[in-house]
Amino acid sequence: MTARARLFRAPMTIASLVLVCLFGILAVVAPILWGEEALTARPTELLQGPSAEHLLGTDNLGRDLLLRTLVATRLSLGLAVLATLLAAVAGVLVGGLPAVLGGRVQRTFGAVINTWLAFPVLLLAMLVAILLGAGTTTAVLALVLTMTPSFARLAQTLASRVGGSEYLAAARMLGVSRRRQFTRYVLPNIAEPVIVNVTISIGGGLLALSSLSFLGVGVQPPDYDWGRLLKDGFAQVYNSPTAVIGPAVAVVLAGVAFGALGESLAGHLRGQDHGHTGGRRGPAPGPGPGSGPDGGQPSTPDTLLEVDGLSVAFPGEHGWVRPVRDVSLTIRAGEIVGVAGESGSGKSVTMMAIAQLSAPGAEVAARTLRFGDEDLTLLRGRALRGALTGVGVVFQDSLTALNPAMRVGAQLAEVPRTQRGVARRQANRDAVAALDAVAIPDPARRAGQFPHELSGGMRQRALIAMSQIGRPSLIIADEPTTALDVTVARRVMRLLRRECDRTGAAVLVSSHDIAVLGELCQRVLVMYAGRVVEDVPVDALRDPARLAHPYTRALVAALPDLDSDRDAPLATIPGEPPDPADPAPGCGFAARCALATDRCRAEVPELTGHRHGGRVACWHPQDREVVRS
Repeated sequence: MTARARLFRAPMTIASLVLVCLFGILAVVAPILWGEEALTARPTELLQGPSAEHLLGTDNLGRDLLLRTLVATRLSLGLAVLATLLAAVAGVLVGGLPAVLGGRVQRTFGAVINTWLAFPVLLLAMLVAILLGAGTTTAVLALVLTMTPSFARLAQTLASRVGGSEYLAAARMLGVSRRRQFTRYVLPNIAEPVIVNVTISIGGGLLALSSLSFLGVGVQPPDYDWGRLLKDGFAQVYNSPTAVIGPAVAVVLAGVAFGALGESLAGHLRGQDHGHTGGRRGPAPGPGPGSGPDGGQPSTPDTLLEVDGLSVAFPGEHGWVRPVRDVSLTIRAGEIVGVAGESGSGKSVTMMAIAQLSAPGAEVAARTLRFGDEDLTLLRGRALRGALTGVGVVFQDSLTALNPAMRVGAQLAEVPRTQRGVARRQANRDAVAALDAVAIPDPARRAGQFPHELSGGMRQRALIAMSQIGRPSLIIADEPTTALDVTVARRVMRLLRRECDRTGAAVLVSSHDIAVLGELCQRVLVMYAGRVVEDVPVDALRDPARLAHPYTRALVAALPDLDSDRDAPLATIPGEPPDPADPAPGCGFAARCALATDRCRAEVPELTGHRHGGRVACWHPQDREVVRS
């Protein structure tokens, strides 16, 4: 049985849904059937008790109390629904819109929401009533003002997750407008919880509006809602207790019905989300060796990406944490370069910084950050997004990198529509062709499916198709095979290389597995403690004796192969990577290196040329013939 079928077979869901539908029907038909009769005064039937003709008796004008209760359903529910919807719209705008407007706006709106929530609800409502005077409009406005901050806090929490997602980062990189980011990426992904909260809040809004009318600041005669009926009936409650039974029971039943229905929907969503885990964010470009204090390779006429002195810092509990320090890299047109290293080495942070996709709060500094003919450090806004259209990104977790609320084909079509202004129909055809190019079977059908309907391998292929559809000159692949099994991972890597050979795009791909990079790349950059410690041609990986840095040798030695002795323990690297928040002076690898000396623990080595054709940053390279530049 599906989750949806279980939802609509649950007793609480059935009972609450029946009650909500019943109240909805009454709101529509009661004023039509009994509206005139409920307003007709009968001087000969004043303040009568319950009878066969008047089941709840009559009021001080002889009007039937039951009919008035039924007719009041429209105004009572209508005002509650209207106020809740207005509060939800305002709350979603206040809480959700900042997710696409930047960190500073998010912090400002967050402070506004916190201050707003600090005001007592009843006090705020009474203040509005005093300023504007009693009436229906006042009651609705007071309720909107008191409900908006709770919706804003919910939207803020939900939108912050979307704001940190890879698919929204990719949309920003493509140059998708903020309006479209909000309507196509943020809203669809926060809609369900907001709708559930609206359902629950209608019951609370109904009670609040009835309370305001009961206090005399809400609905005014000759109009009446359940709260007004309670106020009128309270004056005769001791002589005719049934005068308050009708509206009181209606308020309670309607409130319970909407609340129970909302709780059922919320439970259904929690059941759907149980066991779901999101991937971490991690996109962007990060190149090969470059010029500068790190001693990277100098740029050449065919240099596509040049990075000089890149550092990234995040605010921490005890000051700034710098996971990337003074990195200088280059990558040439058409070149395939790998980036290897343990978790925390700075691979993904470096690439995100180059692609201008660093997390909010990050401080990124570089002497040069040049892509093609543009220095990205000098560009802002539309000019920066335009320069980055030549970069395609393949994210690590395909399930979180694709917008779960959009069909796969529609997401691919965003690229030609945004970057080249292609018409919708042609963009959709381009999307299908891109899926076909990466060997996804039945691409037209797959383009119409949502990401969760595709296997992990297909989703990763779809990401490769998305990175290629914009005809980029550089593709960034951040650990694209992490979530895949070995067989699928090899296929994805071969596909990536085939597509890049076909289009001539340069590639920068990171991975923990240096062996995988050895099959795909022309050279590999090894990162440790936020720095590039070796730039090595891929053929040197097949002959560990040619590797110069102890860390690179340790990484290669830790990879078992078919010739490994199964009776011997697996090779490991002793110790742990350094904490970026508490860096030690000198070489970052000194604490784990058997060759370390006092100089290693005091001075940071620079990248220098090595006879294997690459570069190494080590005071004691294991192959001593180092070319000093």
